[in-house]
Amino acid sequence: MFPVSLETRVFFGRHMARKRSFRGGTHPPEMKHLSESVSIRPLPAPEMVHVALCQHLGAASKPCVEKGDTVSFGQEIGTQNGFISLPTHAPVSGKVIAVEEAHLPHRRLGPVVSIETDAEEADPPFEPWGKDFRALEREQIVERVRQAGVCGMGGASFPTYVKLSPPPEKKIDTLILNGVECEPYLTADHRLMLERPEDVLLGMEILAYVLGVENCCIGIEVNKPDAIETLSRAGARVVPLKVKYPQGAEKQLIDAVTGRHVPVGGLPMDVGVLVQNVGTATAVVDAVTRGIPSIRRITTVSGGGVSSPGNFDAVVGTPFSALVEAAGGYAGEVVRLIAGGPMMGIAQFSDEVPTTKGTSGILALTGKEVRDVEELPCIGCARCVDACPMHLMPTNIARCAEYGQWDEADGYGALSCIECGSCSFVCPAGRYLVHYIKRAKEEIRNLQASRREA
Repeated sequence: MFPVSLETRVFFGRHMARKRSFRGGTHPPEMKHLSESVSIRPLPAPEMVHVALCQHLGAASKPCVEKGDTVSFGQEIGTQNGFISLPTHAPVSGKVIAVEEAHLPHRRLGPVVSIETDAEEADPPFEPWGKDFRALEREQIVERVRQAGVCGMGGASFPTYVKLSPPPEKKIDTLILNGVECEPYLTADHRLMLERPEDVLLGMEILAYVLGVENCCIGIEVNKPDAIETLSRAGARVVPLKVKYPQGAEKQLIDAVTGRHVPVGGLPMDVGVLVQNVGTATAVVDAVTRGIPSIRRITTVSGGGVSSPGNFDAVVGTPFSALVEAAGGYAGEVVRLIAGGPMMGIAQFSDEVPTTKGTSGILALTGKEVRDVEELPCIGCARCVDACPMHLMPTNIARCAEYGQWDEADGYGALSCIECGSCSFVCPAGRYLVHYIKRAKEEIRNLQASRREA
């Protein structure tokens, strides 16, 4: 356990009586003890980086370099390809070895620029504006965030400049920084809040200035008392939250912090709230004050299958294998390698895939850590219904998916599923409910597209 001051214990006693949280959810084993006390370790760039051009939600950026080109640190190597898209930058200086499709952690294939590293350190590609951001126009900051390729660092990887440009009729009055990090094993955000609290707060101030809001806070679960104390002492308004998964999801965090409920099919802006991850806030600081594009991220490498779990600051495009090696290499028999957390992460078939801006964790799990049960018929216990944070009936959607009843699955709200995995986790019959629902969502979207074209 971390040492906690008397002041913080009193603070908890006063605020935890309110038990801020949301309805639904579950409590998987946290497993954060493996890396939560390990300081962030910067890693040098590997000899070869493989930079994905689809690190953000939306359309992949278009490659603007070719094999044989020489690129410099921070140079744009992929141009923005639409409104929901971002430019991509070289995290190193070097020679382009290939521009081709390759396997990526978040999808089967995607465009990748492979660069042979010559140098990592160089002058920033953008003019550093320093901390006097209030001398800048709001539009200047939003444009810099776009140019720097900043996207959500919490998992969804949505382009940040889009979130900072709500329609005029959507009035934002509350900014919430997400420091929940509710996925088991992951501790990158925790360490970031402990080691860069000034940047977290500065990022919140910049975001609030852009949005024109004064009501700002950071939501942190009470299993991170040192982070709560550190940011509180630094001047942040921290909202302590009960420990519950998936409290880091936007709609659930908004519910827990403000009591506002985002409508079905709606967005946080519909209730006057904008949520940004603490990692995104620091990426905004790097872009605005230091002129550095989004080319690095902190990643937790953990699980019983690595020798020395830890948190590493590495350039995007670093192979998973290099991060595992930095964590002491594999230990024992690894039965599953996961990008992200164990609840919402994606299992990998190789450790040669590259990291992206969304790679929050790399987990090497042993047989003892992986749930391996025989799938049995539904017993009608409704535990999945109680656990669903979106208040759906997962077992009904899954049953529709099994029988190809896509319209019926849509009627049960399949598209509202956030794929958090709570239903599968609590199911005593070992049902692969999330897999069925993902299939249903894909088929429903295909069906909707075909009807639009008809």
